Amino acid sequence: MIIALAILAITDLVVGVSNDAVNFLNSAIGSKAISFKTIMIVASVGIAFGAMSSSGMMEVARKGIFNPSEFVFSEIMIIFMAVMITDILLLDFFNTLGMPTSTTVSIVFELLGAAVAISLVKITAKGGGFDELANYINTEKATEIILGILLSVVVAFTVGAIVQFASRILISFKFNERPKWVGALFGGFAVTSIIYFIIVKGLKSASIFSPEILGYIGENPELFLLGNFVVWTLFSWLVSSFFKINIYTLIIVLGTFALAMAFAGNDLVNFIGVPLAALEWFNAYSASGIEAAKYTMENKPVQTPTFLLLASGVIMVVTLWFSSKAKNVVKTSVDLSRQDAGDERFQPNFLSRQIVKLSVQASENLNNILPKSLLSKIDSRFEKPYVYIPKSRVQDLPAFDLVRAAVNLMVASVLISLATSMKLPLSTTYVTFMVAMGTSLADRAWGAESAVYRVAGVLNVIGGWFFTAFSAFTAAAIIAYIIHLGGIWAIAVLLIIAALLIGRNYLSHNKKMKETKLEEKLQKTESNSIIGLIEESSSNISLTIERANKIYTQAIDGLSKHDIDRLKKSKKGITKLNNEVEDLSGNIFYFIKNLDESSVGASNFYITVLSYLQDMTQSLEYISKASYKHVNNNHKKLRFNQIKDLKETDVFIDELFTKLKTIFDTKAYDQLTEMIMNKEVLMDTLDQKITKQIERTRSDESSPKNTALYFSLLLETKDLLKATMNLLEIYDLHTNIKP
Repeated sequence: MIIALAILAITDLVVGVSNDAVNFLNSAIGSKAISFKTIMIVASVGIAFGAMSSSGMMEVARKGIFNPSEFVFSEIMIIFMAVMITDILLLDFFNTLGMPTSTTVSIVFELLGAAVAISLVKITAKGGGFDELANYINTEKATEIILGILLSVVVAFTVGAIVQFASRILISFKFNERPKWVGALFGGFAVTSIIYFIIVKGLKSASIFSPEILGYIGENPELFLLGNFVVWTLFSWLVSSFFKINIYTLIIVLGTFALAMAFAGNDLVNFIGVPLAALEWFNAYSASGIEAAKYTMENKPVQTPTFLLLASGVIMVVTLWFSSKAKNVVKTSVDLSRQDAGDERFQPNFLSRQIVKLSVQASENLNNILPKSLLSKIDSRFEKPYVYIPKSRVQDLPAFDLVRAAVNLMVASVLISLATSMKLPLSTTYVTFMVAMGTSLADRAWGAESAVYRVAGVLNVIGGWFFTAFSAFTAAAIIAYIIHLGGIWAIAVLLIIAALLIGRNYLSHNKKMKETKLEEKLQKTESNSIIGLIEESSSNISLTIERANKIYTQAIDGLSKHDIDRLKKSKKGITKLNNEVEDLSGNIFYFIKNLDESSVGASNFYITVLSYLQDMTQSLEYISKASYKHVNNNHKKLRFNQIKDLKETDVFIDELFTKLKTIFDTKAYDQLTEMIMNKEVLMDTLDQKITKQIERTRSDESSPKNTALYFSLLLETKDLLKATMNLLEIYDLHTNIKP
């Protein structure tokens, strides 16, 4: 079991870092203040410092949640094994989803769940009552953690929003144009906050500072903070005035280092605390000569060997550099706090819609009360300087500016420092995430275009946090009881299951990442002339036709064979294609804004092309969903003649779309006229099939469902062809115009 716990500890370090990387990377990555490589180097150094300073922080795993003196060694090992198996599965699950959760809450509730399960077994064996559970469990600590979840969410969000609003009023979006003293004042506040955070949260157990210095800081925090504020304000003014160093970038670098160090120094217990406590007790048990079912552990501090801390730090740094899941979790946080509208990952729900609706009403009521001159002045502070950015570089833009990134790090540092000094159990993950959400709200990043999606995303993440607590408690309790019943064989089976699940998640995630990289997507156009748009849009038309052909064939094949899997692929394919076409349509505003007055014709052409693409996807969507619904509801199979007609239709659609793809790939637009001339022939072919079905219905057709489906498929196929031909006609018209 000790060997298994050691392996689980390494695995837990990997999945834990993948999840908690969002705590210290989101502000630096979102603002793109420095290069990604530099961000990773700064974070790695912070992790190394933090890991080396974390000795003595392992007590929560040993006696923070339950009373170890009430359990014998064999029971303790069952609790610890259940905790570690649950932890790696739970964190890996959240990493695969790309959702940030709290490793502190997960480990605490796993310890609580497993300890409760074994306690109930002991109480039942003795014939005791449920009230005796308080002898085994540290209920006060568990209550503190639960209150800490709620406290973290509310306090961090509120304080983040207030500080960001005040900072934006003081600095505005045109922060580079503000007087040097404004940046210096902000820098003094921010750096002082982060330095205090480093000392209180990051290095409180390290030997870098003497006990006298740490004692003085603890006894005179106001004087220490005031002195730091004066020094760092002066320093900020000097570096920005004479050395031309951007103080906001400096704050982001320092804040990233501080949060990375605090993460490693304080959250390391979440990953290796349990195995280290198990090792400590195993050594004591081995030396005692008492059998495992009778040996109880004395309450004495667990001292962590330095080489284990160093090894843990190395594993954390390597994971940080190479974990694609860490990048996925960070992306969720950055996307939800992004300043501009774009692809939204989360879909709105009833609660998010109601929250946005009430917030809009409250805002309107407040605006009616406040003087218009004040509102106008506030609005002017939120005006962003216009900078022309080519569409090809939109994805390279920062998600938010340096001021917001600096506020994120400053506020998170202050809140975590205060909570630590007051011994309040605030979660680092919850604080950093909710601060980022609060600052994005105050910065008007959640506008009418995106608010309902962002609020839904935040609600999903917060719901996931409570799910973490509930599932951690429940799963650890069940696994502990299974191990109690099955002994070593149960442990072996559980470890195999855990390995298979993690392996499956790893392979599934890698496959998804590869598919994302290889997958061709419709691209936004940049040209402002019709000729340029024709050239640029050709690849989009070609790709749309290719995918439409595949989707149509999958739908017809799936329907004819009653193959639900093929119909699922067709349905999934059209959903993705439809979303991409909608994204292009949603970009029309920015496309037109970047056009000059002489390019109105280009915008008309582009809008018309997109409308025909939407018509094509809508027809395909109906065909795909209607076919899926028919088979999924287990309706009768289509008759032989109906399948034969649909297969023949699929063949000539395939021939048509294959030729069109070649034309657009090779830009042989002169061949479009010939294709358009066949329009009536194609339509007549479909009309003949409809007429044949009418005759069959009158004579021998017996299934109303089949008849309705068949007619609707042929009619939607006609609409698909009409949209395609309309697209060809507009291309043929404009390619015949001489530039």
